[in-house]
Amino acid sequence: MKKEILVVGRGGQGVLLMGRIIGLAASKYANLYAVSTESYASETRGGESRAEVIVASDIGEIDYLKVQKPDIAVFMYPFRLDYYLKILRPETLVFIDNLVVPEEKFANYNLKSQPYSSIAESIGSQRVTNMVILGHMLKVTGLMEIKHVQEALKEIVPEKWLELNIKALEKGYSLPP
Repeated sequence: MKKEILVVGRGGQGVLLMGRIIGLAASKYANLYAVSTESYASETRGGESRAEVIVASDIGEIDYLKVQKPDIAVFMYPFRLDYYLKILRPETLVFIDNLVVPEEKFANYNLKSQPYSSIAESIGSQRVTNMVILGHMLKVTGLMEIKHVQEALKEIVPEKWLELNIKALEKGYSLPP
């Protein structure tokens, strides 16, 4: 099993945190191998952020450190969609926050579209939109067990945000596939 995961959004949306959580959960708690890279604009908030994670059950499956053909893509903000659409495959599983990213761009893909930011707001803060999406991704893909991500959250997220992040993850996991 090998999954290439691309996450794109704005600085401040937790894109890089989402990539780190996936990588840590996979490699430390789910007995998988993972590599990740991240890039971001020089702005602290608002510029483009991107996390790329490759998760595999065998280390030999990871032959390049960057995502080339995503199996899973998350778009939290519509930065450079035309660029990213060129690297997606028809079978790529795409998650978008439909309050921010236009669905019509993804008509030819396996689209999972939800008002993720609104769902996050309803449980306490839009700042945990990333975890709502990650929870839904876990439900849809079976990439790893939710408990693995919960453990990674405990290790990375500051105590004052931990409960809300776990709640957001569980809310996303409860969404229909």
